[in-house]
Amino acid sequence: MTVRAVEHWLLDPLHGFVREAQARLVLVMTPAGQVLAQSGFARALDVMASAALGAAIAASTAELARQLGQPPFPVLSHQGERHGIFLSRCTTGRGPLVALVVYDLDVTSLGLVQLFFEQLAAELVAASPRVAAPRPVLAADFERELDDSLNALFRR
Repeated sequence: MTVRAVEHWLLDPLHGFVREAQARLVLVMTPAGQVLAQSGFARALDVMASAALGAAIAASTAELARQLGQPPFPVLSHQGERHGIFLSRCTTGRGPLVALVVYDLDVTSLGLVQLFFEQLAAELVAASPRVAAPRPVLAADFERELDDSLNALFRR
């Protein structure tokens, strides 16, 4: 399975995770839904829709946790008849990241995905660069930066 990343320090850890956990689809993104790496997606539209939905789920459950007076839920999991979805956060030198993992229930299990995610999170912490000073986000730059990110992700 092809692993693609906008930030190259994500490639080796994500490739190992996909292989070990036998994940079908994986996104690594910022909490705002900016995709940094992906595996298993064939179309950019699927990546963008999945990232938006994953970021929304992470944000809404973080808000629910806040209203309950507790820290954000570290892991969210849903299982259907054939597939499972695993959503988790980790904090790296790059900042907080969210991983969305889709796996086939007849190939792997939630326990294995979670076990290998813990290893992935440790590898991401070790490999991540430190956060640069934040730049102001300008609306004029947004479309260009989005296009550049998508082009790098899909090697266009």
